[in-house]
Amino acid sequence: MKERSDLHEGRLLAIYLNDHLTGADAGVALSRRMARHHRDGELGPQLERLARQVAEDRDSLREVMTALDIPAMHARSALGRIGEMAGRLKLNGRLVTRSPLSDVLELEAMRLGVEGKAAAWRSLQSLASTDARLDRGSIDRLLERAQRQSGLLESLRTAASDRVFAPSVRRTRVRAESAPRAKAA
Repeated sequence: MKERSDLHEGRLLAIYLNDHLTGADAGVALSRRMARHHRDGELGPQLERLARQVAEDRDSLREVMTALDIPAMHARSALGRIGEMAGRLKLNGRLVTRSPLSDVLELEAMRLGVEGKAAAWRSLQSLASTDARLDRGSIDRLLERAQRQSGLLESLRTAASDRVFAPSVRRTRVRAESAPRAKAA
């Protein structure tokens, strides 16, 4: 019975890591697209560095899978790429051109992806304490990097959100303050 349980756990780990590989593939595509879009702007260098790190993290995940003898399920990766492309079709207030809202939504998606990646590294930390095929120090460093990436993405997302929404909030507040007030009866 133990052998069957081990096979089941190995199958579940393979599914889990392949799901994260699918997300990593989508994250690489999204981060590279964001870096290209902002190449000549003030966010360009940060997003280019982030895109390189996201690609390195995906490669690290592949190395972990290789160490654990888990093959990549390429059909799942293709689904991740299709999902990332479908994400470009979101209704963001513009049909043909990029909307300022795109930055907010893409940075949110990236942050969610990085949080998922951090959760995977935490899961692998647990496995590394019982499986000598994994280097616990390497997993720890990957988790720390994911936490730094999450902080960067949150600050970029907050700034993008402020650029998009704060002007309309100020306009609404000004209109409300300048509207004639009803006299008390």
